[in-house]
Amino acid sequence: MTIIGAKWCLTLLLLSGLLAGAFAQPGHDPAKLIAAQKEALSKLAVLDGEWRGAAWILTPTGKHTITQTERVGPFLDGSVRVIEGKGYEADGTESFNALGIISFDVATGSYSMRSYAQGRAGDFPVTLTEDGFEWEIEAGPMTIKYKAVVTDGKWTETGVRVMPNQEPVPFFEMTLTRIGDSRWPAAGAVARE
Repeated sequence: MTIIGAKWCLTLLLLSGLLAGAFAQPGHDPAKLIAAQKEALSKLAVLDGEWRGAAWILTPTGKHTITQTERVGPFLDGSVRVIEGKGYEADGTESFNALGIISFDVATGSYSMRSYAQGRAGDFPVTLTEDGFEWEIEAGPMTIKYKAVVTDGKWTETGVRVMPNQEPVPFFEMTLTRIGDSRWPAAGAVARE
């Protein structure tokens, strides 16, 4: 073995020992963390299922209306919530597709969403409300704020653009009706054998 090869082996051994030590620290109990995450995410169980309805977005040419669908379900034994949104034009073509994963950080007591849409990705803070949730995106001087209200099988979500010293500008709204249960995304896992 060369000196360089020996140094790499030693480095890998040290790193693996450090990582193993970090995960073996007192107080690191995965079962407790997962239980706390499951409890926190259970507050969003009202979203679970399949949803459909009308949505509009403000474009440079005015309001554009689409049919919006959402499917939501627990994943990783309920420790995260997965949301897929799709928008369809009047002719049935898909014009929008997004994926969000809402999680809870036990250490900070905060929720966040990892979002993937239109070729972009980001992590955004989520705040639970009495009847839904809110989340926002910082985009330079502008802040995009979304507010979702979910009651009695209806999911209404609005989006506004906020610029400093200006009134908020509504640019998005969807009004969905829960159309059924869904076993997504947990169903369909690859069997052990």
